[in-house]
Amino acid sequence: MNYLLDNSDAKVLVATEPVRRRYEEIRDKLATCKNIIIVDEPAQVALFKKALTSGDVPEISEKISPDDPAAIIYTSGLTGKALGAVLTHRNLYSQSHLTQTYVKRTYRDVGLCLIPLFHSFGATVNMINVVRAGCSVVMMDRFTMDGLFGAIQKEKITYICAVPRLYLGMIFHEGAGNFDISSLEVCVTGGAAMPPEFIAPFEEKFHAKIIEGYGLTEASPACSFNMLDRPQKPGSIGRALSGTEIIIADEKGKELPRGQVGELLVRGDNVMQGYYKDKKATDSVIREGWLHTGDLGRMDEDGYIFLTGLKKRMIITSGFNVYPKEIEDVLGMHPAVREVEIVGKKDLMRGEVVLARIVLKNGAAADDKEILKYCRTYLSSYKVPREVEFVKVI
Repeated sequence: MNYLLDNSDAKVLVATEPVRRRYEEIRDKLATCKNIIIVDEPAQVALFKKALTSGDVPEISEKISPDDPAAIIYTSGLTGKALGAVLTHRNLYSQSHLTQTYVKRTYRDVGLCLIPLFHSFGATVNMINVVRAGCSVVMMDRFTMDGLFGAIQKEKITYICAVPRLYLGMIFHEGAGNFDISSLEVCVTGGAAMPPEFIAPFEEKFHAKIIEGYGLTEASPACSFNMLDRPQKPGSIGRALSGTEIIIADEKGKELPRGQVGELLVRGDNVMQGYYKDKKATDSVIREGWLHTGDLGRMDEDGYIFLTGLKKRMIITSGFNVYPKEIEDVLGMHPAVREVEIVGKKDLMRGEVVLARIVLKNGAAADDKEILKYCRTYLSSYKVPREVEFVKVI
């Protein structure tokens, strides 16, 4: 929190009550963020609620340009360290039509919000697109599979945007037959690859269409999509969005012939302005106008893209990017750890999970509970290893 607030030059933190204590612990260390507004305080003391009920808000006199920053979303997606991707109003507007154009939703539709709104995918499909299409969205505070099916039945949900793990969970949920989810028509999947062999079983079981897209935070996030009224190819992330160019390139950035494997490069109104206050990192991923994604793939003669792997060492778990080196650096500071290797382990529900292989120092003792507790102190929850293996050196 200290790094994010200082790096972004934030002046005010808007948060919920549980965050207050953590903020107050670091307030004196912060350079600019000296104020906090708690949104769930009791009405009689809540500044946020008083502002909402105080009457008309004065008009903002300052003009906003399409190329002015609209949001900074922190990601370690392409560099391995947390950097703020500066997304402009033009970037976000370029994404605002996706629900209408590709998912074919209107003001009559009701979506279900399951992706965190701090995630660029969640912010786009559950906020920006909802405003432009005029459809409704149902928010879920706590998630269970019965709660998911119950919400679809009660609220007559017509579409969902989520990561593959959710749809796999729906297939395997034993209580699915107890709910009427006949209102559900379309399910958008992204953030990680949807196993192609499960698409047809899902559509057959729930009579809802799955369409897959691809994106990354640095591209606001969507780059390619399948469409309901266009043929889909199993395993493909679709074709480039309107207004977005995608090529498959070699190491020098030269476009390769169709069918050959190379790095996906993206160009268009969706590509970020750059990393906040870090020109060197920006120049390393945006070269001659092209965003170098670090993803490997091929493109067929019809323009459909198929991902084949990652150029850099990275783990994708439930749609989140995790760089092994960050976790290795943290565990390398543990007094009992001599050596550590972080790898991705294939997992049906999450795509991959983080596995830590550890060699302990001579005479040192530590178990998996201690290691995981240590990781939770210094890492975001999705970066904490799911499994720990202790390796003996022979």
